[in-house]
Amino acid sequence: MSTLTLSTSSRTGPGITLSERAAAQIKALSQAEGRALMLRVAVDAGGCSGFQYNFDLVENYQDDDLRIECDGAAALVDVVSLNLLKGSEIDYVDELAASEFRVRNPNAKSSCGCGVSFSI
Repeated sequence: MSTLTLSTSSRTGPGITLSERAAAQIKALSQAEGRALMLRVAVDAGGCSGFQYNFDLVENYQDDDLRIECDGAAALVDVVSLNLLKGSEIDYVDELAASEFRVRNPNAKSSCGCGVSFSI
C-alpha cells in the first residue's frame, strides 16, 4: 500500500497512514456528494473501553490538523488525538456484517467487539 503522511502545519506527523481502500471510499463519498470531502478521525473519551473513535466527513480543516493523504484523498486528525493514534492505519472494510472506516491502532491494549471503542 502506498501512503503519504503530510502535515498542514510545520509539525511532523506521528506516522499515521491512510490505506488505499479508505482513500477510495473517501473519493467515492466525495463524488456521490458532489463536493471534495475529507475524513476527520478523532478520539473521544467514552465507549465501553474508555476511548472511542469518531469519524466525520468534512470540507475544511483546522490549522493544527494533521492531514494524511493517499491517492488524492485526505484524512484529518486533530492535535488532541495525535498521541492516541500514533502509528495507526486508517482503513475501510466492506464486510457482510458492516462497511465502515476502521483504525488499526498499535497503541490499543484492548477493544470492544465492534472495534469502535478501545483502551490504552
